[in-house]
Amino acid sequence: MALRASRPAREVFKLKDFCSRRLRKSLADFCRRGVYAAAGSCSSGAGFSGPLDHYSRLIRDGTLRDDQRQRAVLQELEQLQRTLRGYSNTPPSIFSRIFTKPKNLRGFYIYGDVGTGKTMVMDLFYSYVETERKRRVHFHGFMLDVHKRIHRLKQSLPKRKAGKMAKAYDPIAPVAEEISEEACLLCFDEFQVTDIADAMILKQLFEHLFLNGVVVVATSNRPPEDLYKNGLQRVNFVPFIAVLKKYCQTLRLDSGIDYRKQNRPSAGKLYFLSSEPDVEATLDKMFDELAFRQNDITRPRVLNVHNRKVVLSKACGTVADCTFQELCDRPLGASDYLEMSRLFDTIFIRHIPLLSLNQKTQARRLITLVDALYEQKVRVVLLADHPLEELFVHEEGAGHDDSHALMDDLGLKREEARTLSIFSGEEERFAFQRTVSRLTEMQSEEYWLEGDRSSKPRGSHSEPKNS
Repeated sequence: MALRASRPAREVFKLKDFCSRRLRKSLADFCRRGVYAAAGSCSSGAGFSGPLDHYSRLIRDGTLRDDQRQRAVLQELEQLQRTLRGYSNTPPSIFSRIFTKPKNLRGFYIYGDVGTGKTMVMDLFYSYVETERKRRVHFHGFMLDVHKRIHRLKQSLPKRKAGKMAKAYDPIAPVAEEISEEACLLCFDEFQVTDIADAMILKQLFEHLFLNGVVVVATSNRPPEDLYKNGLQRVNFVPFIAVLKKYCQTLRLDSGIDYRKQNRPSAGKLYFLSSEPDVEATLDKMFDELAFRQNDITRPRVLNVHNRKVVLSKACGTVADCTFQELCDRPLGASDYLEMSRLFDTIFIRHIPLLSLNQKTQARRLITLVDALYEQKVRVVLLADHPLEELFVHEEGAGHDDSHALMDDLGLKREEARTLSIFSGEEERFAFQRTVSRLTEMQSEEYWLEGDRSSKPRGSHSEPKNS
């Protein structure tokens, strides 16, 4: 699906000039009310009694359309929001910490198809929770933080003396304790498990979090039973599902509508096909117009990510001009993409090829990249060989020498390995639906305005959308 091109490319950069009066008023009202409180603040004084009242107001003023499934989920979340008033999982003294166990409040696991409003309802709930000890984070970012904490604790251990066996040390419980002291509510967007290192520690980690009184609200495209579906060593992961369902009530939010794909004013042409005449020159001109507004020169940029250097060949201020090879053919991951999202508000991604099973690793990186960019409202300009809906194809029988080598290393037969998602590409095909949905919304006028960091303080948001 090639994206709409209702205006010349140069008009992409003049959106503020033709932003509707109603949208400007909505943004101003929103900033004045301060609805989306940052972690460490609360917004009960926003003029609404709670998330459901706020949702109803957005329906009345035409910002959202009424969705009974969203409303039903919000009713459940509002009950939890009220229960959390005055809640703390940290006893007031050392004495009470020893003799008092925190009460276990049950959270929610909200799942459904892409674009149905899961993140929106969770964010409305989060904004009204009256506690300073809350965190709202993308699940990728949370697990990166967990692994960093585990690494730090292991590094702090005394060095093993030569000839002596090291005493077994399990850092999961101390890490869970640290997190529990920092937050009594954790809200996760896009709860998904694709990494075996994550899968193997989740049961123990979350068991300790729940026992320490942490309340979890999460959104996902998959029901709990399908998490880490067909993953390596999934038998060791399955017990986590029972723990999750014990401490989180499962809610399905599935209206059958992808609100991100509803007709919205376009930001102009942001998705280009390689077959279009002079397309490279068009993108060069778009980059130059954006770069002209930056207080910087166009140059290579070196990012420092966990003591690694990631070099981007062309950037100017908050704008980066990258190729798919640069971003997805290298061994980059969520931490790299999150750092890019922090530094840049606009990223060009050129030369995206047709992605088949032979490129499922690159497809996974693209999915992770788009998730990180979307989470931080980073704007994208894309140049691809095929329309968006056709970028990822499943080719039966397609194989790769690297996959065959890994099968051999794991001692797996070809037929046996075909059922595992690491070889079948099933997880990538499923997740790519979310990527298509998000990239569709990322071309809208509203998204482009929201992502312009030069026009507003960092961290401000516009009114929520059904998606």
